[in-house]
Amino acid sequence: MSLIALGINHKTASLAVREKVAFADHELGEIMAELAEALHQCEVAVLSTCNRVEFYVSSDNQTPEQLREQLLHWLQVKKQLHEDLHSAVYCHDEEKAVLHLMRVASGLDSMVLGEPQILGQLKASYQKARRAGTINQVMERLFQKTFSAAKRVRHETDIGTNPVSVAYAAVSLAKHVFADFSKLTVMYVGAGETIELAARHLQQQGVGKMIMANRTLANAQKLAKEFEGKAIGLEAIPHYLSQADIVISSTGSMLPIIGKGMVEQAVKERRRRSMFMVDLAVPRDIESSVGKLDDVYLYTVDDLEGVIQENMQARQEAAAEAEHILRHFSDEFRQWQLGRQKHDTVRELQQKYSDVAQNELQRAKAQLANDGDPEQVMEQLAHRLTKKFLHQPLVWLRNEDDEVDTHEVLRKLFDLEDDN
Repeated sequence: MSLIALGINHKTASLAVREKVAFADHELGEIMAELAEALHQCEVAVLSTCNRVEFYVSSDNQTPEQLREQLLHWLQVKKQLHEDLHSAVYCHDEEKAVLHLMRVASGLDSMVLGEPQILGQLKASYQKARRAGTINQVMERLFQKTFSAAKRVRHETDIGTNPVSVAYAAVSLAKHVFADFSKLTVMYVGAGETIELAARHLQQQGVGKMIMANRTLANAQKLAKEFEGKAIGLEAIPHYLSQADIVISSTGSMLPIIGKGMVEQAVKERRRRSMFMVDLAVPRDIESSVGKLDDVYLYTVDDLEGVIQENMQARQEAAAEAEHILRHFSDEFRQWQLGRQKHDTVRELQQKYSDVAQNELQRAKAQLANDGDPEQVMEQLAHRLTKKFLHQPLVWLRNEDDEVDTHEVLRKLFDLEDDN
């Protein structure tokens, strides 16, 4: 049985590469089903966020190396990538894969150490995998252990101390541009958890006015009601963009929503007053060329890395405690795996030699039916069974490896008394 975690993240790949590999949220279920079939009915789960795309795969009949190469080939073809991904991807197998998933769920592998959003994103991917039918006994157990480990880390360490997240980092960055938030208008593009968190942080800063833009107007209206803002559809953004001093965008769109021309027109209408824009989406919601415009400050998720170092000391200390907790849960899962493997081995061994015994029994019955001598038939049956049962152990003993004391192993296995 093999288990791997393969992916790219903000540490190993640029934003340009990550957005080429990213999957839209609505297509994840279909993608997991397609990948499971391509990997010969393996168990599969896929996580795709602004900072990472990861694949978790379990197989009963393929090696980690085989899974890695097949998965990379599938990804290259699926995304029609021309660049070689080998230098950008990381691949963990077995115990390291288990520990990696638990670290991701606990926020220990995030750009913002200890950020809580990743656990919700991972749970959502797990639910999609369940609905797609791509996880079974092994992955089910792994994810349940992972969620328990992350919960323990949250409750027993200070990893969540201080509101440090990508959304919080964006707000912190805005403080370097604007001194007084009370007269500012903020436009949020999207209605997901990151946008909601950013809105909450800016509300605490006393921001003056909020505009909520979303593809589904009902979702924008729900958010606008909570924060006393105005709801609009994406098609209305050009008409309201000039009002926005701050724009924070985080959607699942595969194409940019805000283009250079749209922003250029808004800046003219603003009479050159500065506009602060933060694009938290992967792929990007705002065309990169917008950053070249005068009076526009455009930041992406990668630009926030310097900002998010604040308030990290307590979390770094807590991270060491968290690693011990995760090691405990990882070891528990590994013990369950070993127990499952032993159970499977015993079952296969019983089945194999039960088949051998049944075949020989049928042969003996046929001989008796043909008037064979019962005593001779029984002696032949016993001889053939003994020979077939001991064939493989004796072959192993004759080809003894110096590094393994096969002689001692066989004596213990067959409960042979020591002659000495």
